[in-house]
Amino acid sequence: MGIVNIEDELHDQLRRASKASYRSINAQAAFWIRIGMLCELNPQLTFQQIVVRELREAGVDPADIGVAAE
Repeated sequence: MGIVNIEDELHDQLRRASKASYRSINAQAAFWIRIGMLCELNPQLTFQQIVVRELREAGVDPADIGVAAE
């Protein structure tokens, strides 16, 4: 585990987003980092396609939770 230095404004956005997403600040940062990495590695996929793929890989059927599968 390490420490990441980020700008104060980004930290404030991270704190607000974590409350809206019901995640800890660290979990929200990890989510954004992971999604950003996946988007860079898969530029042909939309954000929604990446989320559906990640849900499936975690054993969740997106149709069961009302997410449109692409």
